[in-house]
Amino acid sequence: MPSPRSEDWMQAVAAEMNLAETSFVVPREEGYSLRWFTPTTEVEICGHATIAASHALWSTGVLQRDQEAVYHTLSGVLTAKCEGDWIYLDFPALPAAAVESPIHLMQGLGISGKEVYRSLYDYLVVLNSEAQVANIDPNISLLSKVDCRGVIVTGPSSNPDFDFVSRFFAPNAGVPEDPATGSSHCTLAPYWFGRLGKSRMIGHQISTRGGVVRVRHLGDRVELGGQAVTVIKGFLV
Repeated sequence: MPSPRSEDWMQAVAAEMNLAETSFVVPREEGYSLRWFTPTTEVEICGHATIAASHALWSTGVLQRDQEAVYHTLSGVLTAKCEGDWIYLDFPALPAAAVESPIHLMQGLGISGKEVYRSLYDYLVVLNSEAQVANIDPNISLLSKVDCRGVIVTGPSSNPDFDFVSRFFAPNAGVPEDPATGSSHCTLAPYWFGRLGKSRMIGHQISTRGGVVRVRHLGDRVELGGQAVTVIKGFLV
């Protein structure tokens, strides 16, 4: 956008788009202001909408592909760079600590007795297999009673091409299940680093649409790699 717009306007546009997140980019000194809205609320961090925004800047020629995108966000300064067909983000790590499970969390997921952790924004539930993650059939009404941005469910991958799988449910943010979630990997990266001892990994988000995220654990930062394609071009009037 050439200039900032009101929060009500951005929220109305995001509701009209009805995607998991819509990103709003405004030029500013030393980069861009970047904000993200789900159909119902603003969120403080979002990976895939940042990949989308970066793809839009590079594909339209606003930025050259050898130029880094610098974003000023509610989560601080975030950057994106283009390497071939992949876009890499520099995001903060959001490690999770073991906690007692809220009653509605396990009820909402329809499971019991699992490892439960809490990061800054989300709960992380660890299962024993990819099949268990895939078979989760959540009760969204019960999950919406859990006080958090979202719920990450993860487990080891049965496919040797990937290190782990995940799904992400965020009914409190207006997203029953997110098809692909970059920011959840800010929590998944430190967890699986501790479990596998690998700093470079590939995560597979096994939503209906699916998504692949390359992750690199860098201590208090996480590098996230994803891809983007343009599916719609138009004018907002």
